Amino acid sequence: MFKKQKSLIGLDVGAHAAKAIELTQFGREFVITAYAQSDIVADAAKADVIVDMLQGHVFRTRRVATSVSGKSVIVRYLTMIQMSDADLDNAVRFEADKYIPFDIDEVVLDAQKLDDGGRQFEGLSDNEMRVLLVAVKRSLIADHVGMIQSVGLQPDIIDVDAFAIGNAFEFRAARGATDEQDERVTALIDVGANKTNINVLRDGALCFTREIYLGGDDFTSAAAKRLGCEAHQAEALKRQPGDNVEALRDAVLPTIDDLGNEIHLSFDYFENQFDQPVDDVFLSGGGVQLSLVGETFEKVFEKRTRHWDPTENIRVDEDAVDVQALRENAGQLAVAMGLASRLRKD
Repeated sequence: MFKKQKSLIGLDVGAHAAKAIELTQFGREFVITAYAQSDIVADAAKADVIVDMLQGHVFRTRRVATSVSGKSVIVRYLTMIQMSDADLDNAVRFEADKYIPFDIDEVVLDAQKLDDGGRQFEGLSDNEMRVLLVAVKRSLIADHVGMIQSVGLQPDIIDVDAFAIGNAFEFRAARGATDEQDERVTALIDVGANKTNINVLRDGALCFTREIYLGGDDFTSAAAKRLGCEAHQAEALKRQPGDNVEALRDAVLPTIDDLGNEIHLSFDYFENQFDQPVDDVFLSGGGVQLSLVGETFEKVFEKRTRHWDPTENIRVDEDAVDVQALRENAGQLAVAMGLASRLRKD
């Protein structure tokens, strides 16, 4: 008897790179059946980059889960009285102007009750609940969907970067790729090119998320300014500093410190709200490839930081996938992997 198969591509279109991971389900097993990654040199070239990237590899499906992020995406955590899902939708729409800086007609709005691992959130009475509210500008979704469709792909799911990262970590944990104990608080820090995502999970449940608009590009700009070189030269130095390690450290350390302090403020906010400290810090994203980032964060947070691999403990089709490239870039694939993992909920 043949096992039932279904596939989904997780497509992460970032500021400087596009990444695609295809996950295929064979019965109860999930396998990475395709992987591609390519640099983006200009926003106008994104569609062409995606076409070239996909044509250079064999993908089984055109179905895509993709995501949006940035200042046109609003995430809020609300305390509301207990109500049904239908009443929640109506209540959120009626009071949306209290929570989002856009006109209600300009956004796609969604709200969901939060489950804190089966426990009651601190500070809530019996008739209250925590609600996750997400609002995304329609124009952002329309532009993103239009680009995906223009290259012949079928966008089945539009997610948010921060949630995709959380899904990737959950998928990793479900495969036994973690030794974390129950009731611990885990922070996921993903440093991208122009933004950093913070997710805080307790018992695997998402409790807090925030975007900070500092990232790898800011490290590059600081290095270029301090060292008197062009941005592409500073980027190359970040990857291979050679004899310039100390000069690079002096150039980028203040910016990394700034980012670390902003993240630490988010930890303080969470800890004040939930009366529980952050126990574990996991790092991902292209920005943390610079070793100085993890070292600095450990000093700022006074907590151990660890890199994590979202492709860990999952079988890879070695006949179809460049395994070495996948492993070398795994730290940058949290969003793409989290998007592809939505296949579980098909």
